[in-house]
Amino acid sequence: MLAGVVVPLVTPMDRPGRPSAPAAGALLGALAAAGARGLMLFGSNGEGPLLPTAELAEFATGVAKRWRQLVDGGPVLVNVTAPGTAEALARAEAVLPAAPDALVLSPPIYFHHRHDEIVAHYTALAGLGVPVVAYNAPRYSNPLTPALLDELTGLAHLVGIKDSSGDLTLFGHALTAARRRDDFGVSQGAERQALDALRLGADGVVPGVANLAPAAAVELFRAHRDGRDDAASRAQQLLDRVLALHTVRPGVPAVKAVLAARGLCPPHVAAPFTPCSDEERHALLDLLAPLDAHLIRA
Repeated sequence: MLAGVVVPLVTPMDRPGRPSAPAAGALLGALAAAGARGLMLFGSNGEGPLLPTAELAEFATGVAKRWRQLVDGGPVLVNVTAPGTAEALARAEAVLPAAPDALVLSPPIYFHHRHDEIVAHYTALAGLGVPVVAYNAPRYSNPLTPALLDELTGLAHLVGIKDSSGDLTLFGHALTAARRRDDFGVSQGAERQALDALRLGADGVVPGVANLAPAAAVELFRAHRDGRDDAASRAQQLLDRVLALHTVRPGVPAVKAVLAARGLCPPHVAAPFTPCSDEERHALLDLLAPLDAHLIRA
């Protein structure tokens, strides 16, 4: 389920902090038309940790239903990362009505934890009857070390790893650990290293920039798969150029501002984020204007 391009979806909102599946309709249609295969909800691009558990179910259910109408067999993964195990379980239970193809779980956030505590955190989701993908995002949570990767790949309910560390040596270790099983996938979330990861053997990529340039992300994957190395390199370079938007305003508010200008997503964000100012929005649009033909469109 991690093969191809899985989009870590931004969370469209009908007012600040309130996810809205209807508000996501145009964006979902555009992503499907561009060739994206799957979605990951409520990750860092989806502002997941800022959203209350009570706000997750309706959005996840509505978006999953619509995506499955648009993309036959397209997987929907839902991130349930939380500071502690009880909250992760509560978030998982909340999104079960969406019938996620997998739950995505980082190690606990906030406190530093021992190896055995992190393994126990993952083991706690075994009884839910839903596969789990481990999400390594050390910028936000305890890191997945080589020793943890070795142990976690031995848990039967874990079916994959998404690595956003940017550490290609660690990514190579994740691939080695995963290949001990024939039912375990590995994807890369470090956007500037997407092609490097595919060349190392990644099954797919989960780049946040795919919210804005899904066709380029899909072309990167397909060109690599088909042995069109020059085309794959050009696609990576294009994605790198789009990522320059974060020099104007880092993070999700910038992505939503550009999507809003293209009629695909309201600019609302979850507090304490604030939307882009008019000055930031104009700077973003000016920066990306030369790339307009490559950006998502309704």
